[in-house]
Amino acid sequence: MAREWSDWEQKVLDTFLDGERLIRIPAKRKKRDVVLRFLQREFEPGIEYPEPEVNRILRRYHRDCATLRRELFESGYLHRRGGGGAYWRTKG
Repeated sequence: MAREWSDWEQKVLDTFLDGERLIRIPAKRKKRDVVLRFLQREFEPGIEYPEPEVNRILRRYHRDCATLRRELFESGYLHRRGGGGAYWRTKG
């Protein structure tokens, strides 16, 4: 079975996560993408989540759930219906 994270990706996660809490959102796109892929795992493929539920899930990791939600959407990890409607996971 393939490892979920490369050594570099695991180092990024170890740097930016304190256990399950996100210490800060990485400024560099490549590192931020690793963190977003980590967060994306909280959303089951094929299930739609209302925005308040997305916020609740993301708030467990960082208080700025709006930035995380926007980053997940803009990076293509979540898709949404309308302005603040349902969200769903898009990438594997």
